[in-house]
Amino acid sequence: MTDRRTPAGLTRRGFIAGTSGIVAAGAGIGAAVATASPAAAAEKAEPAKSGIENFWGVHQAGIVTSQQRHTYFAAFDLIATKREDVAQLLRRWTVASARMTLGQPAEPFARDPQAPGPDSADAMGLPPSRLTLTFGFGAGLFVKDGADRYGIAAQRPEALVDMPKFPGEQLVEARSGGDLSVQACADDPQLAFHALRELARQAYDFAQLRWVQAGFLSSDGRATPRNLMGFKDGSNNPSVHDARTMDEVVWVGGEGPAWMRGGSYLVTRRSRIALEHWDRMKIAFQEQTIGRRKYSGAPIGGKHEMEQPNLDAVDADGNPIIAENSHVRLAAAASNDGARILRRAYSYNDGANVTAERWPPWRQEMEFDAGLLFICYQRDPRTGFIKIFDRMAKFDMMNQFVTNTGGALFACPRGAAKGEYIGQHLFETQAS
Repeated sequence: MTDRRTPAGLTRRGFIAGTSGIVAAGAGIGAAVATASPAAAAEKAEPAKSGIENFWGVHQAGIVTSQQRHTYFAAFDLIATKREDVAQLLRRWTVASARMTLGQPAEPFARDPQAPGPDSADAMGLPPSRLTLTFGFGAGLFVKDGADRYGIAAQRPEALVDMPKFPGEQLVEARSGGDLSVQACADDPQLAFHALRELARQAYDFAQLRWVQAGFLSSDGRATPRNLMGFKDGSNNPSVHDARTMDEVVWVGGEGPAWMRGGSYLVTRRSRIALEHWDRMKIAFQEQTIGRRKYSGAPIGGKHEMEQPNLDAVDADGNPIIAENSHVRLAAAASNDGARILRRAYSYNDGANVTAERWPPWRQEMEFDAGLLFICYQRDPRTGFIKIFDRMAKFDMMNQFVTNTGGALFACPRGAAKGEYIGQHLFETQAS
């Protein structure tokens, strides 16, 4: 009788390229780690032709990696009571992530059909699609409800602050915070969701989902993506190809605890855009709000997208060409004592909501629940996002169209070398 059970070692990618290709690719990744230098700012940002992004390294993948088309972001609340259990979860996640980024299942497929499957198999046959998994630690990992529940409170970085309350925010608790974060990015939305689903499955005894958000990108990596407002988003991003700039803007240095050196701080905001309101605005008004031309992406007064906005330019009446409360001006480094961040945002579309007016004419209508999953990385959020957004939250013209409904801050630790697990240096420091 034919054995219909899945052979051990069978991989998703094996359906397409054969398992030998995976072994070779894995060997190449190991060699790259062996030669990686701490001075290197990042993995190459160009899309990997093999469809495989290096999981191992000095820095976590998914931060300066060339941005993939889809993301699935999740925050978890820990229910584990022991530090060793948290470390065990991170070990599991590391092993599974390394496998999935190679195109393999999270765990080898089950040989016993009477046993639960260790991988859902819904991604079987799909290539890796440049999958990356990036992990972060929230303040609740260190102290929660006043308790140092895992004995690592002393290792909480000073930069992992409690986020201030910004004007106009309407943060929903169910869409904010979290003890751990995982961001899956891939060029295939099913791969991103599959990866998060498998990690959530492995966390059943240790952590539970707090909130999730899917996102998508309008660009294939060859042009600056446009957000749902129709404007190019990220034109003034610092170059991920510039190692010195990445060291200055993104990667934590000697000022952080040892386990964070080579890591970064992630700030995320779920920003709902009132598209129905925005779409009624004249293009000229939209451009004044943003500070850029809608179709070319050039700053107002300029001709090309990548030109630096001339914040000193004025019209014949002496008024600034780029409005004083425009998004571009308020976000510019020149307006924030040189503060910069690396944006890695995605659009989202979660359908529509019913709205009802409480005054005449008592209308009831639908509005899109869509907007921006804002994500940025920086060396220190106090001198990055918080410094920049403090002024923007008060004065940005975009505030009449955008409402932040969720968000969080996470410390993304340094990357892991083969044989290590994500966050190992934090837990080993405390265990020694």
